[in-house]
Amino acid sequence: MKKSIIMLIFFLIGIIFGMKSLLGKFIGKVDISLYALYVLLFLVGIGIGGDNRIWKIVKNVNIKIFLVPLSVIIGTLLFVGPLSFFIPGISLRDSLAIVSGFGYYSLSSVLITQLRNETLGVIALLSNITREIVTLLLTPLMVKYFGKLAPIASGGATSMDITLPIITKFTGKEYAMISVFNGIILTLIVPFLITLILR
Repeated sequence: MKKSIIMLIFFLIGIIFGMKSLLGKFIGKVDISLYALYVLLFLVGIGIGGDNRIWKIVKNVNIKIFLVPLSVIIGTLLFVGPLSFFIPGISLRDSLAIVSGFGYYSLSSVLITQLRNETLGVIALLSNITREIVTLLLTPLMVKYFGKLAPIASGGATSMDITLPIITKFTGKEYAMISVFNGIILTLIVPFLITLILR
């Protein structure tokens, strides 16, 4: 919990810096978050590549590894279905499309804006950013109370990049490949699933 609070504090500091333009022109010229992500992925890659146990686990899992993204898709859609009836102004199809971003907010929000409207696109953006933030902040609690696959499911498409470092830290390196695989499959499915739902 302490680590989650520290992460939240840094997140809030980042918001303040952004609002006050404290890094001004430098931020405008350089996408710091992108380079930070590259460094994190590089370090996680070193950890994964150097651990032979991971590859043994992946070889033993075989087809079962597909059950993780499949469970995330089914679980997410089934969860939001009943909830959509309590959200005024948003249809079941629109609700399903929003959550079908699986955390991939940049693509899903643009796609939903094109297929529906800007309002729904903004809702998709906020919804999927929230999914990512919740995973970043609550991964320790998810692992403790729901198991090591919980943050991978929660992270959705982000489990292969943004949320991967925090997931790996609390689930162990042996779950890193499952997390990456889950993120890749969900990322590939997002545009097709959203289009299928809204057309």
